[in-house]
Amino acid sequence: MTRTARTGTVPDPVAGALAADRLGAPTVVYFVLSAAAPLTVVAGVVTTGYAVTGITGLPIAFLVVGAVLSVFAIGYVAMARHMANAGAFYTYVTRGLGRPAGIAAAWVALIAYNALQVGLYGALGAAAAPVLERWLGLAPAWWVISLVAWALVAVLGVMRVDVNGRLLAVLLTAEVAVILVFDLADLMNPAASGLSFAALSPSALFVPGVGALLVLATLGFVGFESSVVFSEESRAPRRTVPIATYASVAIVAVVYALSSWAMTVATGPDSIVATARRDQADTVFVLAEAHLGSVVVDIARVLFVTSVFAAMVSFHNTTARYFFALGRERVLPAVFGRTRARSGAPQAGSIAQSALGLVVIVVYAVLGLDPLVQLFFYGGSFGGFGVLLLVFVTSLAIIVFFAREPSGEALSRRVVAPVPAAIALAVMVWLALDNFATLLGVPEGDPLAWVLPVVYGVAALLGVVWALVLRSGQPAVYAAVGMGAKAATAQDTA
Repeated sequence: MTRTARTGTVPDPVAGALAADRLGAPTVVYFVLSAAAPLTVVAGVVTTGYAVTGITGLPIAFLVVGAVLSVFAIGYVAMARHMANAGAFYTYVTRGLGRPAGIAAAWVALIAYNALQVGLYGALGAAAAPVLERWLGLAPAWWVISLVAWALVAVLGVMRVDVNGRLLAVLLTAEVAVILVFDLADLMNPAASGLSFAALSPSALFVPGVGALLVLATLGFVGFESSVVFSEESRAPRRTVPIATYASVAIVAVVYALSSWAMTVATGPDSIVATARRDQADTVFVLAEAHLGSVVVDIARVLFVTSVFAAMVSFHNTTARYFFALGRERVLPAVFGRTRARSGAPQAGSIAQSALGLVVIVVYAVLGLDPLVQLFFYGGSFGGFGVLLLVFVTSLAIIVFFAREPSGEALSRRVVAPVPAAIALAVMVWLALDNFATLLGVPEGDPLAWVLPVVYGVAALLGVVWALVLRSGQPAVYAAVGMGAKAATAQDTA
């Protein structure tokens, strides 16, 4: 190490630490909510949920899933008080279930977050093309638009994290504002059946096929867990991480439940499924245009595109920090553990994620694959399921960690909340596996419905094997796994 790296007085590209004290709680919330992509979920996931399942209980499903994740968050943020690491799930699983399990979780996380981020290029290209054609008379191929977005994300990825945060703040504020305007218009113009609360009734969940509905609702929350990923760059992380986590879950649950319920009010509970199947992702815009006019809807369509872009920026930053955490601890090559001197951003991880995105866009363009279904929908479903697996395994790691090291935490944070959360998450994982074909929109027995989940099993197995290789061949590296910023010092002195 250089002298400046030892003292930490200036950012050093080999210092093994991200730039500290740059993010307050509001900015972390913006990162988290941008990953959740509210307008994308309202226009895409909500309408898909109604159309695919034929069940009207999606609003109450969002509230139920939000409640489960809130309970999970109690142990999650309690554990965050005892470690700040950009690896998040990887670090928690390592500290709770051991290094082999932790590295297995790291491999799963890299695949899941990369799938989520790269899949969004398909959505952005497909969503922006008709907007450009209507406004500018241009008709570029989806991949041309995606390449422009890719270049912007690549540049932002190596810039200061707070610059990214300010951009997301602007985009997200506009996005949520238009959602609330749409909701208000729906509620003020109910169908002939009037202001119905049927979709918010718990009885709406006690119907066949509810498993797919809960899984779709869970996908809407993907990204809430990333508050911990930015803990090293946060001001007062012991305070910032809990605030950002709880606020994000609460905001997501309320916004999604409100929006999905408002749609049923506008169409009538008995008509929402047929409407969603007819208009699909345009449902929210068709309903709004009837009451707000085409100009407002055109603006909303642009914000839909920026919603996808904001999610891409957020997931890119999250993925780059996973690369960084693994490189810093030499689980991946050491180059990934370096930061850019001027910005403190994880440079190699950002470049690697951008390279993957470029390859995927080019391959899909050359092969003529469907960007919306085969890239965005499959990538999002696959990545979201991976995050659900990680949340479940982390819930087990939290229980084991506090059983071994109470760390002064109250019983409610160590046992009372984590245990039921783990049970509920286990049920969600089982439902996701049981309904994976429905989730993808493919027939039962389709190879895709079992191949994609198996990818995570293979990745986890390879992670365990790599951990054992490190233990036998590089014991100093193995011993530093899960130590975060302390890893570089431990390896230097070993």
